[in-house]
Parts: sequence; structure tokens; C-alpha cells
Amino acid sequence: MYYGHVVGHATSTVQHESLRGQKMLVVRALGSDRRRYEGDPVLVVDRLGAGPGDVVIITSDGIATRELVGQKDSPIRWSTIAIVDQTTGDTIV
Repeated sequence: MYYGHVVGHATSTVQHESLRGQKMLVVRALGSDRRRYEGDPVLVVDRLGAGPGDVVIITSDGIATRELVGQKDSPIRWSTIAIVDQTTGDTIV
């Protein structure tokens, strides 16, 4: 699990059938200080309502994410599991 900063939405005209209708976000992983980015952006399935500027907790558990979209052969790996309340630091699930 990682803290991440949502930097935008992703759209595509050609996509795997398991991703049709899914809300996709572009997320940058945050370092332990939650101020600097680490690594490349990742494509994340979001069912929690996060948007650009939000800090989220994401998981790379591909099995759980494929269960979330309902297809075992989906190429997706990342999903949001919580939105962090930036005023208190609490997670909103």
C-alpha cells in the first residue's frame, strides 16, 4: 500500500473490456514524508470518488483489483482503498 497524489483522470478510446465504465485515475506515489513523488505515475481504478488533488491510499494487489472489476483476466493492478482527509490526516473509506 502507498500514499498517492491524484494528478488527473485517464480516458481511453481503446481499452480492455474489464475497464469499460470504470473510473480511472493517474496517481503519483508519495514518499514517506508525503511531500515528494516516488517512481512513475500509475493507472488506478477508483470506486471511492477521489479526484485530482486528493491524497489516496492505493494498493498494488492485482488479485483484489481484478475481483473489484469482476474479471480475472483484467490487466489492471492498482486500486484506491481510501481517501485521506487532508485537514486531519484521517482516512475516509
